[in-house]
Amino acid sequence: MAIKFDKLDIGVFCALALAVVAYLQLDKLRALIFSDDSSLAVHSDSRDIVEVLKENKKDFLVIYASQTGTSEDYAKKFAKELAQKFSLNVMCVDVENYDFENLNMLPENVIVSIFISTYGEGDLPDGAFQFEEWLQYLNPGDLANIRYTMFGFGNSTYEFYNGAAKKTEKLLSEAEAKRVGSFGLADDGSGSTDEDYLGWKESIFEDLKDALALHEREVVFESSYDYSELPKEVNNSISLGEPITAYLPGTPLSYNDDGKQLGPFDSTHPYVAPIVNTRELMKSSDRNCIHVEFDLSGSNIKYSTGDHIAVWPSNPDEKVAKFISVFGLDSETVFDLKPKDNTMKIPFPVPTTIGAAVRHYLQISGPISRQIFSSISQYVSETALKDKLNALSKDKVAFAEQITSKYFDLADVLLYLSNGVKWDFVPWVYLVETVPHMQPRYYSISSSSSTEKQTVHITAVVENFPNPTAPALGPVTGVTTNLLRHIHLTKTNEDIAKSTLPVHYDLNGPRGLFSPYKLPVHVRRSTFRLPSNPATPIIMIGPGTGVAPFRGFIRERIKLVSSQENVSLGKHLLFYGCRNDDDFLYHDEWPDYAKKLDGVFEMVVAYSRIPGKPKVYVQHSMMERKAELYELIEKGAFIYVCGDAKGMAQDVHKTFLDILSQGKDITTEEASEILKTFKTSGKYLEDVW
Repeated sequence: MAIKFDKLDIGVFCALALAVVAYLQLDKLRALIFSDDSSLAVHSDSRDIVEVLKENKKDFLVIYASQTGTSEDYAKKFAKELAQKFSLNVMCVDVENYDFENLNMLPENVIVSIFISTYGEGDLPDGAFQFEEWLQYLNPGDLANIRYTMFGFGNSTYEFYNGAAKKTEKLLSEAEAKRVGSFGLADDGSGSTDEDYLGWKESIFEDLKDALALHEREVVFESSYDYSELPKEVNNSISLGEPITAYLPGTPLSYNDDGKQLGPFDSTHPYVAPIVNTRELMKSSDRNCIHVEFDLSGSNIKYSTGDHIAVWPSNPDEKVAKFISVFGLDSETVFDLKPKDNTMKIPFPVPTTIGAAVRHYLQISGPISRQIFSSISQYVSETALKDKLNALSKDKVAFAEQITSKYFDLADVLLYLSNGVKWDFVPWVYLVETVPHMQPRYYSISSSSSTEKQTVHITAVVENFPNPTAPALGPVTGVTTNLLRHIHLTKTNEDIAKSTLPVHYDLNGPRGLFSPYKLPVHVRRSTFRLPSNPATPIIMIGPGTGVAPFRGFIRERIKLVSSQENVSLGKHLLFYGCRNDDDFLYHDEWPDYAKKLDGVFEMVVAYSRIPGKPKVYVQHSMMERKAELYELIEKGAFIYVCGDAKGMAQDVHKTFLDILSQGKDITTEEASEILKTFKTSGKYLEDVW
């Protein structure tokens, strides 16, 4: 017998069913009811950039290709301000994670802002391989529907300055995409990256207002995350500064059959490597350079001679304590972040504590941007202080004179501007999103993968010098190099209290992860390679710690001649520069290398600080040997330059121009074209910073 329901029964039944669904799947129900809210949009598993943008109901696209995190930081900063200033729903993503074949199908009112870093010899970052491949196969008209803005990050001391952005711009133009506004170029070589960006951003916002008929509103900070505080009970799910969640207790790491930890190890997944040996390389009482050896045998990491290793640092105790104090924070507060936007990534492992975030995840020291002054002023009620912040944020000359020249970090400058009054009214979630996140530091590897297969050596000069314009703030210190020195002093049982170590670190790390003497690292591939034919002569120029990769090169050649018979080596000529014998790096090793290579290797040392003698730099020594250098170049020598990009690398380049123009009796312009050809073909390689 069939059961019959009247309308009231059906209504009650539906209400009960809806209540059950609401109870069991409240989150899904909310997403359905409030589907017009972009923060609750359906997450897409697609790699199609257009499909993801539409599914997440975005009306502006920001993409970035980053090697070390710089372009990523600026892209996210740009996207955040764009959303706040113009009420846009902005999608900001890494090109590595998406496919662009359907980009021309973007809605016509969507503009793409592109941020690209240059790596190597004008190359796009490693993660942009597929993006670059797509660009190269574009035909005229393929992107006729696309409007875009472009900002590149580069270094003018390199031959291919901003080469990645320029290459991308050229390919987009050939596909008939239309650029909105000026082509922005940041120059790290002149130290003007932030000012270059700010100048470009101000003009591009005006261009975007015209292009999209945007209406500007007062910028008020709106968090990109749902922030919540949790009970102060630390358990195994709460990060205490672990570099990634894989290192949390109870989270199994992957190992192969040989017991080695599996990667891939890269800029998102480091290996916590033991430091097996350290030593001081300088005899000077006021300068330090630490030789550090990382053991990679517990991993499946392989490296090649000439590669770089990235060290993941933490902040020192003194800087952490000052930051916590200035903002009136409770270091034991446990908090969580959940993205309001499904296309965004969590910036670091959460939940975590404020103390762990400040120590391990935020870049609380180093140069600051004047843009933060206009941003943080929204929390200031005192009129005079607010006016001071806004004035400095708009005047780059005054900012450089009053702030940058004093080597202020954020905590220092805010105390300076407020006359010592704390800034405990600034929200913690604002700091999480505004203060740059800690990035790995890259070092040229000074070992050979042939002789040290499982060990990586680095050569790190310690940044520690008196503040020239604000001595009361104490010395200017490098984050990673002082960490390495602290490890060295502790590992060699030296008296820390009697040392000149200006800052101190928690060497044990989160839950003892870095004990004893470990740090997170990953290897970055490089094009800095010896020629495949050992008979090819090589010319190396590396003053100071620029000598690091050449130590690896020479150790590589020693291994080659010791393991093979009748190896014919070309001339290996190294120009090295130092102040005096006190900072002559690896002083005792070089004579032994020359002996083992039986005269094929020669080191020419330029001393710049010998009392009573003129200053001699590597370029001076090169000119003294110009006839020999020209002869080696004529024999097909490879040229390698490592070290300071701003001064040394340019002086060396000019010296080679002089040597070629004199040797060939040609103009400097003609010599310049020859060197460009060398660089394009990989015969003139630079590893400069």
